[in-house]
Amino acid sequence: MTLVLFLILAAIPLAGVVWIALYGSLTTIDGLFTSLILLAMSGILGLTALFELRHRKTGSSAGSTATAGRTASTASGATLRAGKVQDVTFYESNVGQPNKSVVTLSDDGQTPQMLVLDGDLRNALPVGQKVRITLRKEGGQNVLVNVSYS
Repeated sequence: MTLVLFLILAAIPLAGVVWIALYGSLTTIDGLFTSLILLAMSGILGLTALFELRHRKTGSSAGSTATAGRTASTASGATLRAGKVQDVTFYESNVGQPNKSVVTLSDDGQTPQMLVLDGDLRNALPVGQKVRITLRKEGGQNVLVNVSYS
């Protein structure tokens, strides 16, 4: 249903370009810029429909961004992640905002999994080390609870 909706919405601006061309105002500045805007809108919606079609072909879920590593949940609501640390990048935030670390985990040649965690984790998660990470959500942010090394 979503794919059909995107295709219909992509066709509407194209109909506008055809209307502008038929009534002869395509060569004016207004007609040219209106046509460009309509073509951009149609292109964006058409690409969205293409990505939706590709998404349905691969069968991946909309919320998943990566599949690497093993993931499990505990009874307390914490999440367990396992894999080899490929990279830890630290981002210092503005005053009053929590600092972030972006951790990239991989497992047996699968697509790397990226985790965004609060705090500076460069020393806690050494690159090249196999780890099991326990996370919990706190205020909408991922917070590192425990790290065990394999």
